[in-house]
Amino acid sequence: MENEQEFKQALIGKKLPVLVLDQKWHRLFAIHGKTEEIIKLESSLKELLGKQGKLNQEIKELKRLKGKLMDSIVQNMDSISKETHSPLQERKMEEDKRLIDEINEKLDVYEDELLDLPEQIRSVNGELMILSMEYFYEKIRVNKSEADEIAEWIDSVRVELKKNIIRKQNREINNREIYSYLHDILGPEVLDLFDIKYQEEEEEEPKEEQNAQAGNTTEADQTSQDGNTDQESKAEK
Repeated sequence: MENEQEFKQALIGKKLPVLVLDQKWHRLFAIHGKTEEIIKLESSLKELLGKQGKLNQEIKELKRLKGKLMDSIVQNMDSISKETHSPLQERKMEEDKRLIDEINEKLDVYEDELLDLPEQIRSVNGELMILSMEYFYEKIRVNKSEADEIAEWIDSVRVELKKNIIRKQNREINNREIYSYLHDILGPEVLDLFDIKYQEEEEEEPKEEQNAQAGNTTEADQTSQDGNTDQESKAEK
């Protein structure tokens, strides 16, 4: 109730949109849906708006019909003034007057109802806004609480992740040291017993092969050059 009074106070002097016609208002309930109270009040507001629209349409139609009847009466009065009228025209004019009186009575009733509707709509719309604000207040509170919990979880996971990264790096460094030590003392054949292999070793092997191939190529080139030099010497002799 305390929040309700604060919300009512906050709405004083505010021009509210008609909530059931506001798509942004509807979207706020897209995830969790509306409460039964909100749905009930929403339905009442829709009924009032529908009644208002229907009355406006009825009044428009009655005024249009009244205008036609007035035109008919004027035409019949012209005939009477010219003494060219008939008893049928007189009866028609009397009937038109009777219908106009009925229309005027209906217009009075409809217009009186229409005068009250804006205030009813404003009142129900305000109540609906109060219910919506209570719903949003609770939803914001729950969302913030859950967001805070998730933030704490993220922070704890982040800390744990950093710790695990350091642990992983320490294990890898330790293994490299062990590998290097055993490799220097026992040689690669013994390390096969430990099933230890590292990417560095695999990358070094192709380089050693390339160096060996390069050395072989150099020796072959040197032998070829020496042979050519001997042949040239013999030819000169």
